[in-house]
Amino acid sequence: MLRVLMLEDTPSEATALRAHLERYAGEHGLDISVRWLTNALEFLEDRPAADLIFMDIDMPGINGLDAARQLRESDAVTPLVFVTNLAQYAVRGYEVEALDFCVKPVGYPALCRCMDRVLRVVERDAARALKVKTREGLRIFSVHDLLYVETRGHDVAYHVAGEKEPLVTRDSLRRVEGDLEGLSFVRLSSGAVANMAHVRRVCDDEVRLSDGTTLYMSRARKREAQAAIAAYLGGMA
Repeated sequence: MLRVLMLEDTPSEATALRAHLERYAGEHGLDISVRWLTNALEFLEDRPAADLIFMDIDMPGINGLDAARQLRESDAVTPLVFVTNLAQYAVRGYEVEALDFCVKPVGYPALCRCMDRVLRVVERDAARALKVKTREGLRIFSVHDLLYVETRGHDVAYHVAGEKEPLVTRDSLRRVEGDLEGLSFVRLSSGAVANMAHVRRVCDDEVRLSDGTTLYMSRARKREAQAAIAAYLGGMA
């Protein structure tokens, strides 16, 4: 199911956009759910899970551009489409990596073109995004932004660039390692998997990451981890 979130303070515009989305879904055999919020403050406080966000720019209080900037501090991958009657501002959407924009009033042909593009991008990027269900809700982030994963008792903690606190969920490191197989990750010990793209220094049994974190390689994993990191960094030279 594709979860669509609309941020729109004008009821008539929200109703029209929802009707277009539901019509598109019906014509393309797409399973969707649509949720409507009327202001950015509610969105920023609740951070509801979404696979696609349609965001009005001209909203009272926090406008769409400012809300998008705050979104991108913790979520770099969720597709974002601006909906606006201020076409001259739509180009600023590139500042927050907006995928597209629609000019009000949004017609069905324009919505179809937008959704065709969105679905291509969603399909292309699916393998490059991670979804983690935490106690605070579902979080989506780019694989590139993942620094390392560590065990915490019966939980695992995802340390993501730009996040003040790790994302903690009930899981096992062995299963997480399976999700990351074939990507730029290496097992350092029984309790840590690191993203080699963020390795900045290796000294003896220490690995320094781009955010300054120091991780340690276990004696059992050290030789294999050092070889993997050397091969990865050598391939980037």
